[in-house]
Amino acid sequence: MELHLTKPICFFDLETTGTNIATDRIVEISILKVFPNGNKESHTWRVNPEMPIPPKVSAIHGITDEMVASEPTFKELAQKVYNLIKDSDLGGYNSNRFDIPLLAEELLRAEVDFDMKKALSVDVQTIFHKKEKRTLEAAYKFYCDKNLVDAHSAEADTNATYEVLKSQLDHYDDLENDIDYLSKFSAHKQFADFAGYIHFNKEGKEVFGFGKHRGKLVEEVMEAEPGYFGWLLNADFPLYTKKVLTRIKLSKLNTKQ
Repeated sequence: MELHLTKPICFFDLETTGTNIATDRIVEISILKVFPNGNKESHTWRVNPEMPIPPKVSAIHGITDEMVASEPTFKELAQKVYNLIKDSDLGGYNSNRFDIPLLAEELLRAEVDFDMKKALSVDVQTIFHKKEKRTLEAAYKFYCDKNLVDAHSAEADTNATYEVLKSQLDHYDDLENDIDYLSKFSAHKQFADFAGYIHFNKEGKEVFGFGKHRGKLVEEVMEAEPGYFGWLLNADFPLYTKKVLTRIKLSKLNTKQ
């Protein structure tokens, strides 16, 4: 079943130096852009992460320091990547919890103002786990009856993810072929930031999801304890989390003027 699209959707996958969203870096990115008319555009880049790739991580995706030493840095690629995805929704495998947050960090680090407010995200892994609870290789075999060759290659994983989503729509009659529906179905708990430090309460207001102020309104805490905001900005939190906190802080200041 082909996807019903009202705007392009970019399926993408990252290979990285590790799993820490705030500190790890991309070593390979592959993007498959699918247009409403069915046309496709594919790009894959190896990336110099400007930091060592741990051997245990290289053993998983097969990318070593030597292989990326002469490749462009993400900062050099950032505008190309952003231009490709800026008009699109996003799709991936475990993308809501990992790929999108880490991509956002890299773009913000490269001074590209990435914001997901205008984009929907479809996490194929969440759909799979809600239905079958297995891995991408198993999903590919289960839905497409194919063996995933070169697993943990960004390009192979990206194309497999796209094929799995189409097959999921064929397999489950109750799944709507609509990106807005699939985005909501594949979403985890909604957060104001990608990493889950800032939650929404029942009234849709941002509250802290961690620490001594867990459950308290962000704007009230920052007004009562101005020093806490400064600590947050200087602490080891993801850049996108700091961006959200700054937006809340500025919004509160603007309402006072």
